[in-house]
Amino acid sequence: MKSVYSLIVLVWMTAASALQAQQIQDFSLRRTDGSMVSSTTYKSKAAWVVIFTGNHCVYAKKYEDRLIALGKEMASKGIGFLFINSNDPNQNEEESLANMKIRAKDKGFPFEYLQDDQQTVAKLFGAQKNPEAYVLKGNQVLYRGAIDNNPLMPEKADRLYLRDAIEAVLAGKNPSQSNVPASGCNIKWK
Repeated sequence: MKSVYSLIVLVWMTAASALQAQQIQDFSLRRTDGSMVSSTTYKSKAAWVVIFTGNHCVYAKKYEDRLIALGKEMASKGIGFLFINSNDPNQNEEESLANMKIRAKDKGFPFEYLQDDQQTVAKLFGAQKNPEAYVLKGNQVLYRGAIDNNPLMPEKADRLYLRDAIEAVLAGKNPSQSNVPASGCNIKWK
């Protein structure tokens, strides 16, 4: 039994180390106004946060206000935020660029909302859920996963994984947890 436990710990530690070593290639995506933006815009920031999200997922909607507040707070500390919608708009019209533009305006997103309709960036990151968060420094992924431990009831969230990861990076450290499984809707693949 002890050897099985040791093997599980070794596999987990190896996976966590591999995640911290993950480098993301530069990419460009379409903004809701139709123009393009490159990830190189964010690499010079103290850190940057990518949230894979969508318009129709109840989990994504429940997190929007929390992420807007966190994004505004962290902008003053040099942290860049961006939302990426990688859902196939052919499966759900709510995921179209036109509806993304409406959503961003209605919610007052203080950061970019980008369309990944070819799903290349979601695949580049290995994203699976809406919402799923990534914290990067330059092109290196330092955290991947859940935003907190209560997607549906923000007042009951007592583990703030994304905030903790950002604060660790701001303090010049690696996050104590580099990978926490995200809860949410699956990305709608083509």
